[in-house]
Amino acid sequence: MRNFKLTIAYDGTDFHGWQVQRNKPTVQGEIVSVLRRLTQEDTQLLGAGRTDSGVHALGQVGSFRTQSGLSALEFHRAMNALLPPTIRIVAVEETGPDFSARWSAKGKVYRYRIYRGKVVPPLLWRYVLHYPFPLDEDAMRDAAVRFVGMHDFTSFAASTGSEDDDKERNMQREIFSTELRRTEDGEELWFTVHGRSFLRYMVRKMVGTLLEVGRGKLTPADVDKLYELKDRSKSGPTVPPHGLFMVTVDHDEPFRVT
Repeated sequence: MRNFKLTIAYDGTDFHGWQVQRNKPTVQGEIVSVLRRLTQEDTQLLGAGRTDSGVHALGQVGSFRTQSGLSALEFHRAMNALLPPTIRIVAVEETGPDFSARWSAKGKVYRYRIYRGKVVPPLLWRYVLHYPFPLDEDAMRDAAVRFVGMHDFTSFAASTGSEDDDKERNMQREIFSTELRRTEDGEELWFTVHGRSFLRYMVRKMVGTLLEVGRGKLTPADVDKLYELKDRSKSGPTVPPHGLFMVTVDHDEPFRVT
C-alpha cells in the first residue's frame, strides 16, 4: 500500500467546511470523490484539521493510501483537472508508511484578514472582514502577545452544546507565536497565529477579542483575566469565517520515497 501527502488550497466560500457531510458540498468530499474515480478504490482521506464553513486554506494537508500505480505527478495533474477550480492541489508527494496528515501534524498557522480601508474592492470582499472604524492597534498588539504560551482557552472556544461534554474537554492549548501587522499597502490588518492545535472557533474568538480591545471595550490585561474566568460570554464575539485562512501545517519529516 502506497502513502501520499497532498498540500491543498481552497476557497471555502461555497463549501460547508472541510469534513464530509451528507448532501452538502465539502472540500474533503470533493477530493475523495476524485480520488475514488482515479483509483477505483474506496479511498479514505485524512486532513490535518477541520476548517469550518466559509473558511479558506492556502496550505491544508491531506493524506491517503492506495494500491494505484499512478505517480505523484500523475495524481497532481489528474486531480487538478477533475476538481472544481475553487480547490487546487498545490503539491503531491509520495511518503513513507508512517506519515499521517492528522497524526503527524505538530502545529498549524492561521491568519485572519481585516480590511481597514473605506471601500472593500469587489475581488476581496469574500476574504476579509471589513472594519474601517478607529482601532487602537497598539493595544491590540499588546493583547495579541498575551495569547502566546500554554493557556486554558475555554473563554475563546465554542461550546459543544452539552455542559457535561464541555466539562470533560481538555481546553489547554499551546500558542507558539502571534503577529498583528498592517500589510505593506496599509489597507489590511493581519492577525497570524501559530499553535500546536486549536479549539473550534478559537481563532475567530481571539480576533473578536482583539477587536474589542481595539475599540476600548476590553484592555490587553483582560486577556489574562479571561483565562481565569473560563467564560466565553466575557470574551469578544466570534467574527465571521470568511476572513480566516489556514496558512500552513507543520509535520514531522514524511520520509520521502525516492
